[in-house]
Amino acid sequence: MVNNLYTDIGHVSINHVGEMLCGDNVTITDLSNGSYVVVLADGLGSGVKANILSTLTSTMLSKMVGNGISIEQCVETIIATLPVCKDRGVAYSTFSVVAVKNNTEMKIYNYDNPSPFIVRNNKAILPEYIVSQIHGKRIEFCDFKAEVGDCVFMMSDGVIHAGAGEILNYGWELPEIMKYMEGTVMPDSCAKVLATTLIDRCNALYASKPGDDVTCACVRIKERKRVNLMMGPSTNPEDDEKMVSLFMSKKGMHIVCGGTKAKIVARCLNKEIYNENNEMPTDIPPMSRIEGIDLVTEGMITMNRVLEYGKNFAGKNDDYFNWYFQTDGASRLASILFEEATDVDIFSGCAINPAHQNDPSLSISLKMKLVDELTDVLKKLNKTVKVNYY
Repeated sequence: MVNNLYTDIGHVSINHVGEMLCGDNVTITDLSNGSYVVVLADGLGSGVKANILSTLTSTMLSKMVGNGISIEQCVETIIATLPVCKDRGVAYSTFSVVAVKNNTEMKIYNYDNPSPFIVRNNKAILPEYIVSQIHGKRIEFCDFKAEVGDCVFMMSDGVIHAGAGEILNYGWELPEIMKYMEGTVMPDSCAKVLATTLIDRCNALYASKPGDDVTCACVRIKERKRVNLMMGPSTNPEDDEKMVSLFMSKKGMHIVCGGTKAKIVARCLNKEIYNENNEMPTDIPPMSRIEGIDLVTEGMITMNRVLEYGKNFAGKNDDYFNWYFQTDGASRLASILFEEATDVDIFSGCAINPAHQNDPSLSISLKMKLVDELTDVLKKLNKTVKVNYY
């Protein structure tokens, strides 16, 4: 870790109505030490051909830029490599590239996509691009030192075409998009949610029948935030004190999942457990409170729901607005893990919970599988995850 900063990257796409494949593609390459290359490519047309063009373009560019190859060589290679469309006689994929170094230095390259813009300190700004002609292609370029909270937005042209001829006369112009996102970016907003918000607005302008593939990718610089998550009793009860002591010694938020584990934590900390009543009807069990613990939830039912939310969040994220505004334990935990956290330490007890001995659906193997699947989801979201088994 080169600094206490974190590059948060999120992207969301919706397909042209009637198409199974998206003609846009986003590729993210992790170069380690807070350095990334993010490429958004938009293939000509829609469907299979566009998907092939955009996938080839984003994959090639990501690898070449990541290896320090000049943008001139990158463009030349892409022109020479992309297959030519028989119907239209051209090989065509537009692209935007954001290269991040050490979570602080950014470079943007853009060819024929809507110009990427930045939201900084509640103000949307268009970078001062240097424009050059490379092999007949107009390429925009800029580089700058990023500040904490900066958001860079990349878009396919399906965004600016949203609503054209229907809700809007000429589509959604870039200044209007910038103004909209300027009012949307909050201090704690994560990249995936910001991309989701923009795409959700586009889908509304298309009346849920997009006339083009629509993609937004967001890159945001944040300060790191650690979350410590404890669940399940330890195999050896003598390890309870050690487990809780190590858990509490870690910096960051502390979350306990499961009634049995909550009792153990309360006993080790010599604290009381207080039950909370749900204000709204929900099928998620109610939460509890322990002094010194940030969140206390029920165990398996809550965690399984969190995992459902996480799998959707890592993909299309079309279920996001169904749980984001809820206050039950699963919604609150999902928001912390998927939106706020950058580093997650999981303390997982491996004992068979006495409360579950008569319920085979809650076996230890299923609990371990849940931990594995949650870890996979968090890693897909670019979180640093460490699992400690007891």
